[in-house]
This record gives sequence, structure tokens and C-alpha cells, in this order.
Amino acid sequence: MVTAYQKVAAQVIFYVKMRLDGRRYSKILCKERLPYTVFSGVNALYNPATGFDMLYQENKVHNLKVLSAKFNGLILRPGETFSFWQAARRADRHVPYKDGLILKGGELTIGPAGGLCQMSNLLYWVFLHSPLVAVERHTHHVKNFATPCGMPEGVDATISEGWLDLKFNNPTDTTYQIAIDFTDDTITCTLLADTPHTTIYEIKSTDVEYIEQDGKVYQHANVYRNKEFLYKNICQMGYTHEEA
Repeated sequence: MVTAYQKVAAQVIFYVKMRLDGRRYSKILCKERLPYTVFSGVNALYNPATGFDMLYQENKVHNLKVLSAKFNGLILRPGETFSFWQAARRADRHVPYKDGLILKGGELTIGPAGGLCQMSNLLYWVFLHSPLVAVERHTHHVKNFATPCGMPEGVDATISEGWLDLKFNNPTDTTYQIAIDFTDDTITCTLLADTPHTTIYEIKSTDVEYIEQDGKVYQHANVYRNKEFLYKNICQMGYTHEEA
């Protein structure tokens, strides 16, 4: 079990490493939106099938809205790198996060700031539909919910401050911007640009199979962008795959 001291120490080291790694991280927020849409991704905000009180879904939505203030309008200029935690750091300084659902030891439970992974999942899905290049991404070790409708298997991105980040670099001459919008039931993440884009990116997973090992079931999926192989995603199933 990680102590409070170890958690703070890990976070300090985490941010010091970023300060010294030579990358320029995106930090500028701009209310005026760039004119061209690259891609938009939409997720449902509420999942009634968690087995937990819906209060924690309401808390998750609260947390996502607190977090979104750090992402909505964020500019990613040529040569800069997006870091989930560099952008989200201290998002809850003025409005605290509430308890929501988190993964702990592979089990779904209740904890502070639950639900933030929905934002990292959605950002990752949107970034895959652009020329941005993944620098760091981590899959969930345990998959507890079915993949959102319209998305292939294996394109999630978990985050943990001090340990796991989501990073994308902008190697192009184009400036990009993240836009976040909410309705009563959905969250939309849109990647905008200062120049028009004509390339269409198709993200798909193939050879999806479920393999039993040591009494556990693992999902294997090969993820492609257009016809380019990106990676093989492997995660433990937290529910029977017949429910997927």
C-alpha cells in the first residue's frame, strides 16, 4: 500500500522529471476556438451498470467538469507536448474533486477524484485521429466496463498522478486546440486546428480474442490506424467477455 508520503514524493519526482526532460509542454489556454475541426469524440456521462449508487456517477460528472477547466481551450503549438498531468495539475485547487469510482488493486472501489480516466480515454481516442504522436500511454490492467459504442477495443488510456501519464507530441507546423463541451448526458472532446485537415484516420482493432491464464481471462487486441499497426493491447477482463 502506498503511503501519503510516498504518494507526495512520487508526484514531486514526477514533475521534476518533466521539468528536466527537455520537452516544451502545452500550457496556454485560449477562449477563442480555432476554426477547423480535426475530430470529435462523444461519450455518455452516466453508466447505470456499475453496481454502485448513481451518486458516484454524479460525482464523476462533477469531477470531469472541474478537470475540463484545465483542458478546454488548451493550445498545442508546433513542437510542444501535451501531458495530461502537466495540464491537469491542481485542477481541484479551488473546487475539490468528489469521491467516485476508481480502480485499486484491480478492483473497482470508491475513492477521491474518481472517474478522471474517462477524460484520458476520450482524449486518447481523439488524438489518435490526428497527426499527433503518442509519447506515453498506458492501458488499464483490468477492464471493468464494456467499450463505449462506436469505439474499437484497446484504445483506452489510464492515468495516475506521479506514475502514469498520457502524452502526445505535435511534430507538425499546425497549431491544435482541445475543446470540451457538456450536455446533460454527454461529454464531447474536439480537436481543432488553425489549418484545414484532409486526412481521414480510421482506428480499428482486429484479432480480438479472450485467453484464459491462471484462472483469469485476458483480452488481446491488435490496434491499427488506417493500415498501420500501432500496438497489441492486453488487459484482464473484470467481467465475462460475453457481456462485452
